[in-house]
Amino acid sequence: MTLTSYLPIAIMFVLVVGFAVVSIMLGRLLSPRNPTPEKLEPYECGIVPLQEPVQRFPVKFYLVAMLFVLFDIEIVFLFAWAVRIESLGWYGGAAVGVFTLLLVETLVYAWKRGALDWNIPAGGRYRRVVAPTRTESEEAA
Repeated sequence: MTLTSYLPIAIMFVLVVGFAVVSIMLGRLLSPRNPTPEKLEPYECGIVPLQEPVQRFPVKFYLVAMLFVLFDIEIVFLFAWAVRIESLGWYGGAAVGVFTLLLVETLVYAWKRGALDWNIPAGGRYRRVVAPTRTESEEAA
């Protein structure tokens, strides 16, 4: 393979970078700049926030998002395997089987640890601490 066979890729790369740079520069040059106080305020779902949120975003949200990405990538690998199933044979089937078993084990582990439980009050970390009841001898004192 010679260096000239990479010429179309180099030309395409230069065109892509040039298009991106020109698009950004034209956007900066042609866009109107008239900021108003309303435009500078944060906007979320049509409701203007009056105060900072009381609590932070729960970590479980990010954990579920990462699990979603993990299993989404599994589907991409399974699709690629399904396209080449004849050429991969038993070895490909065994590799996908081990891969799927590891991901199912990950799902079971996350499930047992409560990563998929959105009932926050039922979690051990959020249990309400109840003061112990006072005995009659303590009340008399």
